[in-house]
Amino acid sequence: MTDWIDRKLLKENTGGDIALAGEVLEIFRGQVDTWGKMLDSGAPCESWADAAHTIKGAALGIGANELAFVCKVAETKGRADPPPSPTVAAVLLNDIRDALFPTMEEAAKISHEISVSGRFRAS
Repeated sequence: MTDWIDRKLLKENTGGDIALAGEVLEIFRGQVDTWGKMLDSGAPCESWADAAHTIKGAALGIGANELAFVCKVAETKGRADPPPSPTVAAVLLNDIRDALFPTMEEAAKISHEISVSGRFRAS
């Protein structure tokens, strides 16, 4: 089973502050809501590469290393010259979605743990 979010890293990144961890998870969800809509292989490469870059940064903030990695790959290839073919772009963006959905689910679980108990288990 993959740990989609490194809880120890989340705790370190937030200095063990549970309220801050909750805020960081909320920021992550907001970034995904905003930028995730731009993960369209039919859009210009610059557009989805920018979205991948922003989601990558938000993922690193919560310890979502797998998501950050696939976003980095997509961002790098989306900014390449020549740009990737539409087929390659679709694969890159599907890789992001394949990591994004379980990461969002794990973020929701952690947020729930925080709201119910005032703490979360550290991996």
